[in-house]
Amino acid sequence: MRIVYMGTPEFAVAGLKILVESKKNIVAVITAPDKPQGRGLVITPSPVKEYALSQGLLVLQPEKLKDEHFITQLKSLKADLQIVVAFRMLPEIVWNMPKLGTFNLHASLLPQYRGAAPIHWAVINGEKETGITTFFLKNDIDTGDIILQQKEPIYETDTTGTLYERLMHNGADLILKTVQMIENGNIQTIAQSLENIEIKHAPKIFKEDGKINWSKNAFEIHNLVRGMQPFPGTYFILNNQQCKLYKTEIIDVVLDNYYQTDNKTYLYIKTNFQTISVLELQLEGKKRLKIKDFLIGNTIQSIQ
Repeated sequence: MRIVYMGTPEFAVAGLKILVESKKNIVAVITAPDKPQGRGLVITPSPVKEYALSQGLLVLQPEKLKDEHFITQLKSLKADLQIVVAFRMLPEIVWNMPKLGTFNLHASLLPQYRGAAPIHWAVINGEKETGITTFFLKNDIDTGDIILQQKEPIYETDTTGTLYERLMHNGADLILKTVQMIENGNIQTIAQSLENIEIKHAPKIFKEDGKINWSKNAFEIHNLVRGMQPFPGTYFILNNQQCKLYKTEIIDVVLDNYYQTDNKTYLYIKTNFQTISVLELQLEGKKRLKIKDFLIGNTIQSIQ
């Protein structure tokens, strides 16, 4: 079976790696064009490209997926199956090309959390469970027939980063299992049903989404901090400076004032329900510090 694999970030490398190690016939890898990164704006290949080249695989990096030259290249590969993991939305001329179809790995239990940032939003919303799904692509994003799903608990200590790691490796296993089912011809799919359920969405996350609103309750704030770690992070205004907030705890302390500190060991901030204890933070241009270390050299004067 001739397979074309499409993906860009680290999350997509695990799936490609397990297919290569399982001796599947990867005839090409499609990934994003190299981009400038870091302070020096060094032109850098995607993690998927780096791994693909290390394995001697053909790599294509189209700027536009409807480009005639790219479509001609793709047709010439005569793929039986295409696999998409953390890539761009495909035009129909691309996803409908292989005779066995194109399937996607999505980091949620579809139809919940359709969209670009399912892991972030599951943590931000305080979910106790999420998972991964393989499904065949169709015109509307994340709506195709489900092939396989696997559940994954979300622990109270999880951040998006820790959950990302588990879903990445579980997702690779699910990709291989899905490919094996398609190879064996024993695949059965289930249409996504929206009846009698409240659908939650997972739109793209922006830096501005990390601004702390202290008028929300402590659970919403704490989950936002967890959900925005390690990227893009949460922040608030401390002493008229932007301050990143890395780690918090919900405590059962009633505050009379907006915030409370002894300027030595703790910083508590009042919300509209319960209290946030700040555990790790970083003033703009400074080091990330635990609250006790931060208070050694800083006096709390104002919080917004």
